[in-house]
Amino acid sequence: MINIAGLDKNDFVNGDGVCVSLFLQGCPFHCQGCHNPETWNPMGGEERHEKVLIYEIIEAIAANGIQRNLSILGGEPIDTDEKREFLTSLILEVKKYYPNIKIFMWTGYQYEDIKNDENLQYILDNLDILIDGPFELEERDITLWLRGSRNQRVIDMKSTRERNEVIVYV
Repeated sequence: MINIAGLDKNDFVNGDGVCVSLFLQGCPFHCQGCHNPETWNPMGGEERHEKVLIYEIIEAIAANGIQRNLSILGGEPIDTDEKREFLTSLILEVKKYYPNIKIFMWTGYQYEDIKNDENLQYILDNLDILIDGPFELEERDITLWLRGSRNQRVIDMKSTRERNEVIVYV
């Protein structure tokens, strides 16, 4: 079982084009001015059976003949082993059905701090875009694409993997 804060099957804000956006429950950062403070409590939200949720997401990605991308948000999606294992299974299944789908993920962690974590390798290796860094209220800027504060980065993961250095998406 996994706790989620929500599942938006037709999200036009979090990602590129139409996305299925999964909001995982629980966050250790508790950023001042957070957009989703209701996601902080790891026991909050809705408890879902993992396999059923994965199936629901796979179905939603191509609902009504419109292929969507996948966005993974929170809370914090990678702060526990349980969430990391779930995301590995989710991405594995999604890629099986939709190998060309774009996958976006938001995390409060800095990429440099997680890039060598062996429990995150499959996830990081299959992301197209990673938005990293905690929300900082003093850096808040609502005009930015996919992020809420200037300290956060929109990382092009394919280029980052190829060059072995952080490449910010332009």
